[in-house]
Amino acid sequence: MADMNGQVALVTGGVRGIGLAICERLIDRGVKVAAGYSSNRQVAGQFCTKHSDQGVSIHQGNIGSAADCERVVGEVLQAHGRIDILVNNAGVTVDKTVRRMTPEEWDHVIHINLSGAFYLSRAVLQHMLDQGYGRIINISSVIGSAGGFGQANYASAKSGLFGLTMSLAQETATKGITVNTVTPGFVTTDMTAAVPPAAMEKIVARIPVGRLGTPDEVARVVEFLADPESAYITGQVYPINGGLYM
Repeated sequence: MADMNGQVALVTGGVRGIGLAICERLIDRGVKVAAGYSSNRQVAGQFCTKHSDQGVSIHQGNIGSAADCERVVGEVLQAHGRIDILVNNAGVTVDKTVRRMTPEEWDHVIHINLSGAFYLSRAVLQHMLDQGYGRIINISSVIGSAGGFGQANYASAKSGLFGLTMSLAQETATKGITVNTVTPGFVTTDMTAAVPPAAMEKIVARIPVGRLGTPDEVARVVEFLADPESAYITGQVYPINGGLYM
């Protein structure tokens, strides 16, 4: 693996769950991490304190707002001087059947999970073009591939990341920038912890490897794609789902 010391990564939703595992993997590689978060200042502060010797920073913002995304990118550039890696990880769910889902609930999930990735990618793009280097990694979901009952908004946003990834990859392929998507299945996070035990048993029964994934198993693939030596991989989708969706 190539030397990543001195690189800077902006990871949205970076203080919990999969985002936290991604941050810690990158920190172990010598990357200075700017972790984005939406509202939980206490958890973000604990992350910052834990890694105070590794030059991390935390940045609050609403990624459903283009203006907020521009502001956060500006803060990261001011704090660290560069951005080499962008991981669009933050996401939300508002699960309801289409018949019961309101337009506001649809818009909210689309804005956060899909538009946010566009806003942030656009905000860092000129900087990455100027430096002739960048890694953009979008975190989708198996639901984006397979759909999910009561998850039309979430599935649409997560599948939309595939098109964003492939289109932006083509636009930047000759500029030293790669764009890829990682698509986790069911992983042990706060989101899956909220699933009732009986429902979780049914989910696990459908997974060929017979268990949930771990955040670090997802972070391992993100680390691989963020590596400078992964320069010939772009516009790709990497499923990590234990064989749930093949």
